[in-house]
Amino acid sequence: MGTPIDTGTAVAAYKQILREALEKRPAGIRRRLAEVLGKNRSFITHLSNPAYSTPIPARYVDSILAVCHFSLPEREAFLAAYEKAHPGKLARPAAHAALRTVTMHLPDLEDPDRNAQLERMLHDMAFRVAHLIQAAAQDAATAEPRPEGDRR
Repeated sequence: MGTPIDTGTAVAAYKQILREALEKRPAGIRRRLAEVLGKNRSFITHLSNPAYSTPIPARYVDSILAVCHFSLPEREAFLAAYEKAHPGKLARPAAHAALRTVTMHLPDLEDPDRNAQLERMLHDMAFRVAHLIQAAAQDAATAEPRPEGDRR
């Protein structure tokens, strides 16, 4: 992977990784990512340009990783750079967690923007709930056993 254009910023580092990943993918990947995020293609170009210091919102990270089909090394490098730039902002399951597809039937809101917004909200909610469940399971696994009858 190349060096970020603006080596002075951690944001530029993960944007450089994203840009390189997008450039390796088939034509249409920026359009597909724009559709999933409910944005236009020029937004994706701006978002993936290391010369712009605008950070990528954490809520977009999972969608970016899923749509762009990052290889494991790309995924790990991107997530490490993102975490370095924004410590603790990714409220999501571990980077190596397997993802699965779930199909839902939703009402057509008869407005593409509202439909996209609903899809993003459900996607974000699913990852947040999964993160909470995973965190609770980890907490339970590391917690000291409580005496019988203690219902804290």
